[in-house]
Amino acid sequence: MLEYVAVLLPSIGVGAIFYFVMRSIFNADRAEREAMSQAEERQAQAQQEAPVATPDHEDPTESR
Repeated sequence: MLEYVAVLLPSIGVGAIFYFVMRSIFNADRAEREAMSQAEERQAQAQQEAPVATPDHEDPTESR
């Protein structure tokens, strides 16, 4: 019985390490996608709130 454990233990250990690494990668990706989504929403809000500067006439002092 101990031989079976000795044979299977390395595979189980590598499988556990693989599981935790993949889980951390997916969690990081999920957090990154959420942060990007929030940044895009803030950028869209800022573009909607910012007034568009269209001068009605040319100011001679601005060209200097």
